[in-house]
Amino acid sequence: MDQIILEAKGVSKYFHDPITVKVLTDVNFSINRGDFVSVIGKSGCGKSTLLYILSTMDTDYSGHIIIDGETMRDKNEADLARVRNEKIGFVFQFHYLLNEFSVLKNVMLPGLKLGKYSVKEIEHRAYEKLKILGIESEALKKPNQVSGGQKQRIAIARALINDPLILMGDEPTGNLDKKNSEIVFDIFKELAEVYNQSLLIVTHDNEFALRTDRIIEMEDGRIISV
Repeated sequence: MDQIILEAKGVSKYFHDPITVKVLTDVNFSINRGDFVSVIGKSGCGKSTLLYILSTMDTDYSGHIIIDGETMRDKNEADLARVRNEKIGFVFQFHYLLNEFSVLKNVMLPGLKLGKYSVKEIEHRAYEKLKILGIESEALKKPNQVSGGQKQRIAIARALINDPLILMGDEPTGNLDKKNSEIVFDIFKELAEVYNQSLLIVTHDNEFALRTDRIIEMEDGRIISV
């Protein structure tokens, strides 16, 4: 039986400022280990809102988010922070790398925060992730010394450092040209197929979405196809 990594059960969400608006309505789906899933829909349909709830960064919703068999509903902020650091890797449209640190140190940071391994082991793991992404030669440079496409690959390596159960992306190719978008897509595909990594990627790029294993389509806060 496929192992369910992430599940949304009856998730609804309201915004209350300045008036009450329902932004998500009864969202239900699950993701198995190794699934490469994209979420598409027009701007304002609730894609990013859903992603932030799934990643436990937004806790103001009804329904249940279940990660690795555990509901996130009653966890306190410290427990949620640990789940985020240990079980979820996140890649944004912008890389958010710190120029005062080397590429290698940027990748190491979530590992150092989790504190599960020695510094030496985290450094080794960070180098291995950079190797998977084909940019180990940039390890000792500063982020402002590498290209935009390489920065996004560094951000992916950083998201992978703690071997998360699921990698989530909010428009991770939105800021890249076609060539670099292609490289990032191929990396995601390899992560799913070779390393059995689960991926959930919100995207406006229908070409990208059509090549993923499964598309979740949203409209007006509802899922219209899974």
